Amino acid sequence: MSDTHRSPGQRVAYLRVSSTGQNLARQLEAVGECDQTFTEKQPGNSAIGRPQLQALVRHVRRGDHVVVASMDRLARSVIDLNDIVQQITGDPAEHTEQRPRKGASIEFLKERLTFEPGHSDPMAAFQLNMMGAFAQFERELIRQRQAEGIAAAKKRGAYKGRPRSLKKEQVRAVRSAVLVGTPKSQIAREHGISRSTLYRYLAQPDLPH
Repeated sequence: MSDTHRSPGQRVAYLRVSSTGQNLARQLEAVGECDQTFTEKQPGNSAIGRPQLQALVRHVRRGDHVVVASMDRLARSVIDLNDIVQQITGDPAEHTEQRPRKGASIEFLKERLTFEPGHSDPMAAFQLNMMGAFAQFERELIRQRQAEGIAAAKKRGAYKGRPRSLKKEQVRAVRSAVLVGTPKSQIAREHGISRSTLYRYLAQPDLPH
């Protein structure tokens, strides 16, 4: 059935295995029967991104309900988790290609936690705010580690000065790739920058449109 003409209100599952020793049986049992299932069979050290997550974000729309067996199946960090939830539940009126906002809901079965569009559930809204706070804390740690790394490199005489700069469009593309789970090492390599430079761009305030 064409996605353009499908009915809203689908139950959509996201499954992911992060090592070759894992299998999907428990996740499949947990999510139950779904209209669409996006399965990421990705080894833990894989250099590729998460195309199935990107496909899910493109697929879902207002009224859909995304189910995930547990939070660690969806995201690799608090930053990832917060950003992906915002993509799925955000107001479609604010949707852009770089910052998807789909107006769907998402449920984490193990944690028994559901995030709805507009965050009408006070407890879920509180949890999302906490996730945002932890994400900001994580960004601050990244900035601190970067500063310490530069200081140590300068002391060793290994600091090479100002890194290559990216244009605004490139920075938005970098952030979009991070939001959908593309490994940071791959993003840095594709844009010809170091990982520390990548972290610097991710830690900056949002760019004006």
